[in-house]
Amino acid sequence: MTLYALDDIEDAVDATRAFLWPFEFGLWAKLALVVFFVGAAGGAGGVNPFQFSGSIQGDVPETPGVSDPSGGLSSIGGTELAVIAAVVAVIVVLGVVFLVVGSVMEFVFVESLRREQVTIRRYWSQHLGRGLRLFGFRLLLAVLTFGGLGLLLVLALWPFLFGNAETSLVLLLFAIPLGFVLMFASGFVHAFTTMFVVPVMMVEDRGVIPAWRRFWPTMTGQWKEYLVYAVMAFVLQGAAGLAVGIVTGIGALVVAIPLAAVGLLGVGLLSVSGIAGWGVIALAIALLVLAVVVIALFVSVPAQTFFRYYALLVLGDTNGTFDLIPERRRAIRTEESAV
Repeated sequence: MTLYALDDIEDAVDATRAFLWPFEFGLWAKLALVVFFVGAAGGAGGVNPFQFSGSIQGDVPETPGVSDPSGGLSSIGGTELAVIAAVVAVIVVLGVVFLVVGSVMEFVFVESLRREQVTIRRYWSQHLGRGLRLFGFRLLLAVLTFGGLGLLLVLALWPFLFGNAETSLVLLLFAIPLGFVLMFASGFVHAFTTMFVVPVMMVEDRGVIPAWRRFWPTMTGQWKEYLVYAVMAFVLQGAAGLAVGIVTGIGALVVAIPLAAVGLLGVGLLSVSGIAGWGVIALAIALLVLAVVVIALFVSVPAQTFFRYYALLVLGDTNGTFDLIPERRRAIRTEESAV
C-alpha cells in the first residue's frame, strides 16, 4: 500500500523548486522575514535568565575585607528596583509582541505558498484575527504545560518539606517520566496545530479548537499516514538542520574574512584613539552577527518552504476538503506522469 506521507516528500521538493526557482531576491527576502518570525514563535526553546551558583553551607566563614556578603543586595533601593522592573516589563512586552507577530506570520507563510506570491501587508490584514486566536491557543498551551510540570514538581517535593525524603525520591521517579510525556504531548499538539490545523482554519474560517475538531477525524482515521509523517518530518528536520548549519557556517567564514581585517584595523587604532578603535571593532562584530543571521535566514527559506509544502500535501491527500494547493498538486503530478 502506498503511503502519501512517503510519496509527498518528492512532491514537496518539486513544489519548493517550482516556487523558489529561478531565484528572485525580493521573494526570498520577504520569505526570510516571515521565516524569522515563524521560527521564533514556533520554537519551544528558551533561555533561563536566572543563574544560580555556589553551595548551601551551614556556616559561612568571614572573608577579610568583606563585612557582609549580602551587602550588595541590601544596598538596592527603590530606584534600582524600579529600573529592573521596567527592563523586565519591556522585555516581556517585546516578547509577547514578537510571538503575536510570529503567530500571524504562520498564516502569511501558508497563504504565500497557497498563492505562490508573497504580499506580507495584504496577508497580514487578512489573517490578523486568526493569528491572534492562534497566539491565544499557544499561550494557553504553554501555561497548561508549564503549570502541569510545576504541579508535578510540587507534588513530588511536598513530602521532602516535612522531612520525608524517601517518599519525595519515589514520587520524583514517577514525576520525571510523566513530565516527559507531558512535554511530548504539548510538542505534538503545537506542531500539528502549526502544520495542519492552521490550514484548516484558513480553509473553513474557523477558530483553533473548532479546526482541531474538524481535523481530528482525518488524523485518527488515517493515523498511519500521520505517524509516518511525524517520523519522516523528524528525520528530515534533523538532516535539514545539519545542512543549514553547514551552509551558514561556510557563509559566515566567507563574510568573516573581510570583517576580520576591519577588526584588525580597529585593534591598530586602539593605540591612537581608544574610542575610534573600539568603535571599529564593535562595528565589525555587529556586521558579522547581522551577516550570519541574514545568511541563516536565507538558507532556511527552502527548508522551511519544503516542510510547509510537505504538510500541505499530506493534509490534502488525506482529506481533499482541506487542500489549499490543488493547482500546484495537479501540476506536479501531471509532470511526473508525463515523465
